[in-house]
Amino acid sequence: MNVPASEPVLLSARQGAVLRLTLNRPGARNALSRALVAALSEALDQAAADSSVRVVIITANGPVFSSGHDLKEMTALRQDGDAGKAAYVALFTQCSRMMQQIVTLPKPVIAEVHGVATAAGCQLVASCDLAVASTASRFATPGVNIGLFCSTPMVALSRNVPRKAAMEMLLTGEMVTADQAVKIGLINRAVPSEQVERETMTLAETIAAKPRATIRTGKEAFYRQLEMPLTDAYAYVTQVMIDNMLEPEAVEGIGAFLEKREPKWPA
Repeated sequence: MNVPASEPVLLSARQGAVLRLTLNRPGARNALSRALVAALSEALDQAAADSSVRVVIITANGPVFSSGHDLKEMTALRQDGDAGKAAYVALFTQCSRMMQQIVTLPKPVIAEVHGVATAAGCQLVASCDLAVASTASRFATPGVNIGLFCSTPMVALSRNVPRKAAMEMLLTGEMVTADQAVKIGLINRAVPSEQVERETMTLAETIAAKPRATIRTGKEAFYRQLEMPLTDAYAYVTQVMIDNMLEPEAVEGIGAFLEKREPKWPA
């Protein structure tokens, strides 16, 4: 399936409180070109600022979720006077910023994977808070096979899966099946292809129904405490819990629980 040049590289659609962002370069295996990374970055900024968006889903058109960076585009940059160095600095900085936007976005982000996700495509899946994939999906960090170690994908991968599993993927470049990806924690669940969208939307809608500020607080605290020593992490989340207890959502939620009624969350 080839997409006309006039087609946007990223599609955006709303389903209630859920925003779906669809990579739309199927003819190029949804490679993360500079234009696509920029479009994703802009869409994430807009989602952060839109209070009506509760959850973001990132998915893709075609049989490949994303093959990673656009190697044809990167190779063309070698024609620059500095052999492409300045362009590569800009590209990898831009992509790293976009991946970090997913982590720092005050709303959960779910990867909906229908096909292969390799290199920076695998990084994109690992950067999302949650991931649902088809049982036919496969994942890899194959840069070692072409002399370009998957160093930037390694950051997200190593923060999602056990050390030895990450090293095996990075050092061999071999494909990991969806079932294996579930076992090592790269994705949350693998379901038949025809169920992926429904399964992802059910998960998104479940989260979207939760109190907004509580989700925002929890996501931020989760990632911040991961990088701290144990004692510092407990000191930090203790303060988070105290502050959270004083928030209107906790007052309402705990009150509703004790009164055996449904909570009425603040808007």
